[in-house]
Amino acid sequence: MNDSAMEGTPAPSHGHAHADASRHPGGHHLLRIEHLSVSFRMYDSSEPFFSAQHVEREQIHDLSLSVHAGEVMAVVGASGSGKTLLADAVMALYEPNARITGSIKFEGVPRDAAGLAALRGHGISLVPQSVTNLDPLMKVGEQIVGACGRGKMGRRRRAERRTRMLELFAQYRLDPEVQDRYPHELSGGMARRVLLMCALMDAPRLIVADEPTPGLDRELAVRALSDLKAFAAAGGGVLLITHDIELALEVADRIAVFRDGTVVEEVPVAAFASPEMLSHPYTRALWHALPSHDFFADAAEGGMGR
Repeated sequence: MNDSAMEGTPAPSHGHAHADASRHPGGHHLLRIEHLSVSFRMYDSSEPFFSAQHVEREQIHDLSLSVHAGEVMAVVGASGSGKTLLADAVMALYEPNARITGSIKFEGVPRDAAGLAALRGHGISLVPQSVTNLDPLMKVGEQIVGACGRGKMGRRRRAERRTRMLELFAQYRLDPEVQDRYPHELSGGMARRVLLMCALMDAPRLIVADEPTPGLDRELAVRALSDLKAFAAAGGGVLLITHDIELALEVADRIAVFRDGTVVEEVPVAAFASPEMLSHPYTRALWHALPSHDFFADAAEGGMGR
């Protein structure tokens, strides 16, 4: 990661620059990832099928980034570049053949795979890529409330969670009758908000949003991400993973530029005001490729092909 500061950008502190919203309550980051590498053990596809040997393919290499309380951190990079593996690592959703090295701290405490798994729905929540993650055979309200168990304690928990659900319906401007609909009866924007409400049910500190706007037009996408922005403004943190840099620049406080399996630069959104405020050639290439600029990526500045 290139930590050198250009004129006009905030000076890096502990390895990265800050945005106005960046805060360190308790003296630590909400999420801190250091030197994360993710590889997969698999058969070598270049060898004959029955005699192929195992090889290890690295998909994420020495990746470091942070998310502060009160901010949206956007990880931007090309589609299919492996950004979802970052979300999987934070949520401890590992494939059996995965090998993970590096460290992840949440609220200042180092977390291993078991520790991260225990935080799913209890501190860290995921907003997945696709609305197909909603069960098509279950009514929306049942999915938001979730399993509550049986007996007196189960009934009490269900009542508490239904009250929380109705609060979220009001907050995100959905009619209470939506709880009795099935996912196919929702518009794209409504389904996106249902996914967000599922993530918010247990009052998380961090939301990991993995490509949360595919299939939405620009207006609906901005509206959906404004809900994440509001969550951050209330003191939470958001790790937004997206290939849409224009959208990220509208809602994020800081940008981490992802290329070749790692973060090459981590800057406040204000640094994208001018390519001279960006340190890495690939980040400058992204700036030039934006339609609002000269819409051209010079190969000498890292190109846009990867």
